[in-house]
Amino acid sequence: MDAVNRGMKTGMIEMQDFAAGTSSRSTKLVHGGLRYLKQFEVGLVAEVGKERAIVYENGPHVTTPEWMMLPFYKGGTFGPLSTNVGLRVYDFLAGVKKSERRKMLSTEEALQREPLLQSEELKGAGYYVEYKTDDARLTIEVMKKAMELGANALNYAQATAFIYNDDGQVNGVVAKDKITGEEFNIFAKQIVNAAGPWVDELRDKDGSKTGKTLQLTKGSHLIFKQDVFPLQQAIYFDTPDKRMIFAIPRGDKAYVGTTDTKYNQNIAHPEVTKEDRDYLLHAINQMFPSLALTAEHIDSSYVGVRPLISEPGKDPGEISRKDEIFVSDSGLISMAGGKLTGYRKMAQQAVDKVATVLQKESGILYEASSTVHLPISGGDVGGSKGFERFKNEQLNKIDSFEMSEEEMTTLVDRYGGNTDKVLRIFEEQQKKANYMDPVVLAELIYAIEEELTYTPSDFFIRRTSALFFDIDWVRTHKDSVIRYMSEVFSWDEATKQRYTDELEAAIEEAALTALG
Repeated sequence: MDAVNRGMKTGMIEMQDFAAGTSSRSTKLVHGGLRYLKQFEVGLVAEVGKERAIVYENGPHVTTPEWMMLPFYKGGTFGPLSTNVGLRVYDFLAGVKKSERRKMLSTEEALQREPLLQSEELKGAGYYVEYKTDDARLTIEVMKKAMELGANALNYAQATAFIYNDDGQVNGVVAKDKITGEEFNIFAKQIVNAAGPWVDELRDKDGSKTGKTLQLTKGSHLIFKQDVFPLQQAIYFDTPDKRMIFAIPRGDKAYVGTTDTKYNQNIAHPEVTKEDRDYLLHAINQMFPSLALTAEHIDSSYVGVRPLISEPGKDPGEISRKDEIFVSDSGLISMAGGKLTGYRKMAQQAVDKVATVLQKESGILYEASSTVHLPISGGDVGGSKGFERFKNEQLNKIDSFEMSEEEMTTLVDRYGGNTDKVLRIFEEQQKKANYMDPVVLAELIYAIEEELTYTPSDFFIRRTSALFFDIDWVRTHKDSVIRYMSEVFSWDEATKQRYTDELEAAIEEAALTALG
């Protein structure tokens, strides 16, 4: 998005679906990095804190302020004084606006906000704002904006090898279409390797995996229905082994995470293990003892892999989330580390490097990045304040459409300024006799036509996050969605069955069926 916005001819290929890896499996917070104050990473706190506000203003439909409570206990990691000082420093470093600056709560106030909290030896709580997001939607909206500006993007296209010129400089990739098996070459003056957990694999192909390397860590999350975990207030709490865990309400669900363990197995398909599950259940039951949650209470789950820059001797939770850029002798630019919150700044730094090289080669002077004030797709609604007005306008239209207020709210929060496009499809489909729920069909058609959706898993996992946060909705609509997609893409029976099996396996995996 940054490159094409500066006038560069830009293309992007993704081996899986967009956001299929880490970018759909985070804790779904655009957060300011409070935990990094503990590690004295002052610069990181200041940078991501400021970026957080930029992300919110450019994509208010996929980012929402969320008041977070940090309880402190006798003998715990945090105390009243350290929390007060830490949050005050955090407000200053992160440039937190006045209305969202920290507050300190008494024991009684903390329990009033969240009665489920362990009350024994509770000394009070800090209270501050984080930003909740839909990470996959955020990724998709950035991608769509790039395409609106003229970039070319293709999912299910894997870079299998690099192409070099006579001087040994990388000037292209061999790409494989994962759907058809066809191979083709793509040439470019500059190539950026932003492959997350696969960064080192591509550096290896380039013969440039030297010096710093990645340390992959795994983060698991569990999701519960509100009737078994009626969480009222987002909580950030420490565990006896000094880990920090989030418990966050989201609609009629509550989700909890994350674990932080070293990982060196199947990058494309990490799974929640029995150990991950039991660790989180134990942590939940210690902080919220009245719940007595067991494995049977889990509604869904997900797990992601973090591509961190290795720091030998440090535990996974202590490794810095700083990002770095490596440039190989062949000219390949690789991005590693970093956090979701800092995605825009990381891109800016990478494209600055590209611009410098292109200027030396061709004499073209590219403008500086202007993405600070560039709304992503769906975000062009006048910032956070404008989005509230836009949302109210859409909700006032409910009488014109045969849908509930909840359905309209979901559409606006998911698509922002693009909601009208979805509603136009909805109106067109209402006139036709169809076997599908018209709201689901409108979203599916939009996902296919505007968001390069190709499989049922793309739709249910990345475009709607339903597999994680509304798994019953997936079970209800999966057959009709598969039928419709099969007709649109003219799948033969074997292809249809393959995608059906893929989705069924994802449902079983999310529900932790195999763990018992």
